[in-house]
Amino acid sequence: METLSFKPQRQSTSAPGSRLLGRCRSISGRWRRRQKYTTLQQCRCQSQQDSSMERARHHPDEADSRLSRSTGIFHPSIWRDFFLGYSNPDNSFQQLQAWMDRADKLKGEVAQMIVASSTTGDLHGRLLLVDVLERLCLDHLFEEEINAELAQIEAADVRDCDLGTVALWFYLLRKHRYCVSPDVFVRFKTVEGGFLGNNPIDLLNLYNAAHLRTHGEIILDEAILFTRRHLEIILPFVEGPLAREIKSTLEIPLPRRVRIYESKYYISTYEKDATLHDKVLQLAKLNSDIMQLHHQQELSILTRWDPKAAYDLPECMRIALGKILDSYETIENMLHQEEKHRILYLRYFVKDLVRSFNMEVKMLQEGYIPKSVEEHLKVSLRTGGCPILSCASFVGMHDIATTDFFNWVSSVPKMVQALSIILRLVDDLQSYEREQLIPHVASTIDSYMKEHNASIEMAREKILILKEESWKDFNSEWLNPNNVYPKQLLERIFNLTRTMEFMYNQEDNFTNCTNLKDTIHSLFAEPYTKLI
Repeated sequence: METLSFKPQRQSTSAPGSRLLGRCRSISGRWRRRQKYTTLQQCRCQSQQDSSMERARHHPDEADSRLSRSTGIFHPSIWRDFFLGYSNPDNSFQQLQAWMDRADKLKGEVAQMIVASSTTGDLHGRLLLVDVLERLCLDHLFEEEINAELAQIEAADVRDCDLGTVALWFYLLRKHRYCVSPDVFVRFKTVEGGFLGNNPIDLLNLYNAAHLRTHGEIILDEAILFTRRHLEIILPFVEGPLAREIKSTLEIPLPRRVRIYESKYYISTYEKDATLHDKVLQLAKLNSDIMQLHHQQELSILTRWDPKAAYDLPECMRIALGKILDSYETIENMLHQEEKHRILYLRYFVKDLVRSFNMEVKMLQEGYIPKSVEEHLKVSLRTGGCPILSCASFVGMHDIATTDFFNWVSSVPKMVQALSIILRLVDDLQSYEREQLIPHVASTIDSYMKEHNASIEMAREKILILKEESWKDFNSEWLNPNNVYPKQLLERIFNLTRTMEFMYNQEDNFTNCTNLKDTIHSLFAEPYTKLI
């Protein structure tokens, strides 16, 4: 993997308005990259070996027809300018101020609740409270309290605890980068190779905990096989929130779920929980509505500056828009000196991405199928865009994202490599059939079939196994004590990996964007208070 060979120098001054200008500059870059991407798509579609380039030049109508057929499966945006002027009529300034005042009061009360729980001998209750706060996406409000609680919980003696408590203890600690040993589960093993436990909640806790496994942790591999089999047997005989939880867990284990999406539905589940803390529930709903309003404002800004809108303009206006956006980029380069050096890292990745796209174009033109999955990933690991996404996600994180950290993430470390491989494999698993209908570069499935003379079914099974091995790689890096960077930074990479699992769960939802219409509307337009 090519690494960054320079260390940009950090500048010392800053200027007002940088946040808005930052958005403008990034849009300008994306607008130009979109132009390059459109050109790349045309190259891909017109270079299919069925018709030679010579024939395409002499029969342009036929070439245009092929291009139309090839790109026709991609949907235009179903949202257009929906978020540009959208606002919930109930969200007046007075209402928002009342929400924020009430939320501040509740935060103080819940913080006291966390501190008070740490003095009790009820380990299971303490674990449940932390788990609930995290599943409701409230943990960022109580980082100090939760970190102090986890430091105590790590030292707890769990030798006499039941399976569900031990599994939740293991899950929460590994989720927070404590490398606790899976040997705590040995005493629950049976002679037959199973585990002592048939309570659905205990099985769910064990299944989720085991998915934070690393290489060589055989007992966690066995736990996943055992609990999955038993949860599948239990599912037809349960209903309500428990049935939904089991179904969701079997689709995507809890550590891999997109948290904002998970919290939306966990609010309604928590309302029916016997261990309900009413103040926690109230805060969850208020916080969710406040954050939703914030997200609506951001979506309005992104829609207003959507570079794809340029394609509805006459050619002369496209040029003008490009110049305007370039002007914003130039202005920010003049004013936003403190973090200016970070753009050099993104520029490096843009160049690397384009070089990698060109390599794929050449592979497509030549009808070349890489001889192995390993060879395939040398290119496709980069064309998925995860390295540049990882780097871009830190640009606005101010002082916490140091130059040393940018040098690390720009070297495409093992954690980012694992993220990139997971994206490539889940994408190929869900888009293989569609890509057979259009001119498209070979997938990892094709490479595995070629390398092992295997059937499509066998190739799919092996690619799925490789995906799970890549998750073990990712977890190993997550728990690696040598990764000394703050959890807030590494969590960004984890969230990207969760997003890839969600986006390609059972279908290619990135391409078939209509599948996510209800999800997006639920998250960003439907008030959480209507869940009551």
